[in-house]
Amino acid sequence: MAGLDLKDIQKRFGSVIAVQNVNLHIPHGRFVCFLGPSGCGKTTLLRLIAGLEQPTSGRVLLEDRDITDQPAHQRNFGMVFQSLALFPHLTVGANIAYSLRIRKKAAADCRRRVDELLELVRLPGYAERHISQLSGGQRQRVAIARALAIEPRLFLLDEPLSALDAKLREDMQLELRMLQQRLGITTILVTHDQREAMTMSDLIVVMGTDNQVHQMGSPLEIYRHPADTFVADFIGTSNLLKGVCGSSRQVTVSGKALSVEVLPSGVAAGSEVNISIRPEDIFVLAGAHEGENHLQGRVAFVRDTGSSVEIYLDCNGFQIISQSTPKSRPAVRQGEPATAVLPPAACVVLST
Repeated sequence: MAGLDLKDIQKRFGSVIAVQNVNLHIPHGRFVCFLGPSGCGKTTLLRLIAGLEQPTSGRVLLEDRDITDQPAHQRNFGMVFQSLALFPHLTVGANIAYSLRIRKKAAADCRRRVDELLELVRLPGYAERHISQLSGGQRQRVAIARALAIEPRLFLLDEPLSALDAKLREDMQLELRMLQQRLGITTILVTHDQREAMTMSDLIVVMGTDNQVHQMGSPLEIYRHPADTFVADFIGTSNLLKGVCGSSRQVTVSGKALSVEVLPSGVAAGSEVNISIRPEDIFVLAGAHEGENHLQGRVAFVRDTGSSVEIYLDCNGFQIISQSTPKSRPAVRQGEPATAVLPPAACVVLST
């Protein structure tokens, strides 16, 4: 199958632009996360795909067929809302079978499908229980089962895990991902949780406060090769160093020439750029040392979280954060001089 295509999508609410200039191709069978800060338009984009909103301009295509003007109830998409929207007066089985009943499915077929889905979401025997008798995680599973009852062509989820506690949320992330892999259904999840997106998705679509898509790629690609400064700053923790592009693959930062492996195409010598480097890629040496890509400073703070150690260095007016494991912890203490070593291969140069 060709998958889902969004072409030149824009959505306005009066004078407010909620989504603009979105062009995406989502391959069939992938798990895709729409990731971005609050207000960036990711839920609006999901609702445009679902048919709950109509684009101001642009087209939505599924398997090369234009569905832009097709009503939501004819698209055969399953959706789980942030509020879950379960019917509290109905049993678990009645909630799951609701969409089947309004499609005039036979009672025996509804019961069989409900039993199948309860097995799938690991709630066998729960059909006669009422929603009020369920925990948060169990309600989440019922909402997922209800959305899957119609065997949807697309599975859409709007931050469905946000109300769960941290441990249950991680468990549900794993369950949802494994369920999607078993079914092979194209799934789109809206989230503002970076860890959730990195853990669950095949592809991440990063949206910014300008309501545009900044980058689409695999979690590793997004993390290691951000398209711009916004993506580098939003995804995980990144050291962003302002500098000036020189010749021979060098960038001058605070008077120090740093070697890099790749410069952005079209960036001329003398242009202002940013270097993005992840904390885990920086090595810290006790004391002052000279060498390629060595930045001298003083330890401002050391934070030991148990599984990792973060070292904050003041280097001539700007801060660098390094992260290491407890076993490889540098022998430095707060207030002492230290040197940050930035490997050229880990320095990603981004145009401003």
